[in-house]
Amino acid sequence: MADPQEVLSRRVQSALGAAFGPEFADTDPVIRPSQFADYQANAALALAKRLGRKPREVSAAIMEHLDVADVCRDVEVSGPGFINLTLREDWIADQTRQLLDDPRVGVPVQERLNIPIDYSAPNVAKEMHVGHLRTTVVGDSLARTLEFLGHHVIRQNHIGDWGTPFGMLIEHLLEAGEDSDEAGLLTTDPNAFYQAARNKFDASGEGPDDFAARARRRVVALQSGDEETLRLWRELVGLSRVYFNKVYAKLGVTLTDEHLAGESSYNAMLADVCDELEAKGIAEVSDGALCVFLDGFTGREDKPVPLIVRKSDGGYGYATTDLATVRYRVDDLKADRILYVVGAPQAMHFKMVWATAREAGWLPESVETTHVQIGNVLGPDGKILRTRSGAPVRLVQLLNEAVERAAAVVAQNRPDLDPESQAEIARKVGIGAVKYADLSVSHDTEYVFDFDRMLALTGNTGPYLQYAQARIRSIFRKGGVDPRAVDGTITVSEGAERDLALKLLGFGAVVEQVGEHLQPHRLSTYLFELAQSLTAFYEHCPVLTAPTDAERESRLALVSVALRVLVQGLELLGVESPEYM
Repeated sequence: MADPQEVLSRRVQSALGAAFGPEFADTDPVIRPSQFADYQANAALALAKRLGRKPREVSAAIMEHLDVADVCRDVEVSGPGFINLTLREDWIADQTRQLLDDPRVGVPVQERLNIPIDYSAPNVAKEMHVGHLRTTVVGDSLARTLEFLGHHVIRQNHIGDWGTPFGMLIEHLLEAGEDSDEAGLLTTDPNAFYQAARNKFDASGEGPDDFAARARRRVVALQSGDEETLRLWRELVGLSRVYFNKVYAKLGVTLTDEHLAGESSYNAMLADVCDELEAKGIAEVSDGALCVFLDGFTGREDKPVPLIVRKSDGGYGYATTDLATVRYRVDDLKADRILYVVGAPQAMHFKMVWATAREAGWLPESVETTHVQIGNVLGPDGKILRTRSGAPVRLVQLLNEAVERAAAVVAQNRPDLDPESQAEIARKVGIGAVKYADLSVSHDTEYVFDFDRMLALTGNTGPYLQYAQARIRSIFRKGGVDPRAVDGTITVSEGAERDLALKLLGFGAVVEQVGEHLQPHRLSTYLFELAQSLTAFYEHCPVLTAPTDAERESRLALVSVALRVLVQGLELLGVESPEYM
């Protein structure tokens, strides 16, 4: 099976080489969907100036060498020099039939690359909030997609598990007791535990035995490797890990304990990072801090902006850790491509870190680094989504409300189902709705969080797509047919059949585009358009009551392919496909 656009691109490129010489064989044929045919080759317009000929003459020369008789039933030049290409129905049907036998439904396996993906990154002893939703969901979808394309994806959950706050957190854990109810908050309400520690610290006196002094001494002990302090730190991290895993399980993402790669992982490397940068003359001491000044990075009044790799007090910051991270991912993980699914405001920081790493020789030109910038989630007022008190919205609270709202809809629409079935559908629909709403817009843009829109059964929503695949399942149940056992010949005599088949043939190319451009919303858009094609198909092409047995078998085969594409596509987005809706 093949993507029509790719097939036509190769054929037109071959004609370009034959018509104008081998140096033109790699020219972009500019194949685009057309309202006048299935596709349009627009290469002639771009080539005309280069060749010193009129576009229609160029098109005529291409046509003389264009071999598409087995693929197209109509080929004609129109307008200023477009070549209109209309596919043969038997070719479309044959390619779609091949999808039925392909477990990958047309998605190719690419040459394997090592791809670390840095995403999610919550903080120990702090609640995951709505700001963590997008980096977790987008990162997880990219990890799933790149793995499906054949790459070795290395998930890197760069949690905040080191630094100054841990002094007060460890001291608070000691005072509360490791087995106390207060310590248990770390697995249920981390913010409450953190806030209690912070309140103690802020209210503390400055005597040598007061809480603040003990907390500061604890930070020094932690950073110098004191074993008892490290044991308490591990206890703190372990309790938070239980909480993270609860959220990840509820959200349905693929992150596990083995993917934890927190800031603490790089602590032993930080001094060496600074020493080497200084030895190579890349970093210099400025106002007591070790800084890197890079060309092209300036602030107000064109003053150079420093990347501080060691603070004036001798401590290390995010830049030092991120430099160590780059070095580790290249040297130890053998990365070919490194993705950072992190908030958009970090763009300048990452550019400076990567530029420094390249200058130091830690990041070779052969390794691609990409900041997959994550935009904000907004409330109805157009501002960053927060509670009435101004605090960030807890992610667990958000997900629970989504499931509760979905449960009310399911109870109303499917009173015939038992409570357990209703609850299972509500979970899949509620969580799927939240994730899909995020993934259906470009990851670097903002979007307004709106439960009513997210949970709607119409429009570009998760429930609409979940319903589309559930409807196909119901057709097979009603017909007493196993969708996996369908083996009919496909024909596309009706326009709606043809449109549906053509849409199905584009699935593999879209998944490749997501992997290349790192934009899950391309897949969301494709699946929504596929669901719309299915709706039009049902209006014009009855399946179980088709006029003939041959048409019935063909249409069952067609919707069987559509079911597999929808389920596979939703899985790559991390959205579950319920059997019933």
